[in-house]
Amino acid sequence: MGAVVVIVVVVLAIALASGSDESTTPAPRATTTPATRQGETPGPETERDDLVSFRLDDRSQAGITDIWLVWTIKNSSGEKSDYSWEWEAVDAGGTRLENGSQLETEVRPGQTAKGEYPTTLKSVKGIKLNITSFDRTASY
Repeated sequence: MGAVVVIVVVVLAIALASGSDESTTPAPRATTTPATRQGETPGPETERDDLVSFRLDDRSQAGITDIWLVWTIKNSSGEKSDYSWEWEAVDAGGTRLENGSQLETEVRPGQTAKGEYPTTLKSVKGIKLNITSFDRTASY
């Protein structure tokens, strides 16, 4: 029983120290890089910047709704990393229509990973994606 308590305490300590970003931010829409000053090395300022693109892709046709989440992650760290993030889709009135979490694992330094996931959304019109939580951890 004592070993279980120690494991739970260690897991909680790691989770609290992981530095995850719990603020809600709009999902990135484009793959543009901000301008850099002369002599600076371009690169993300935070781990959240590794989520280069996160958007809705409307593949609906012939009256059949088919809307997917599509993302691109680029690992800017010096180690193999796992990424997890939570998101929400809200309408123009602020009503949450859908939410979920995504995972991208074992992304090597400098590597780009792309993913997609189906949604139950009926339309993309007026829908805004927000990132409600984002975390990058070392992959072992």
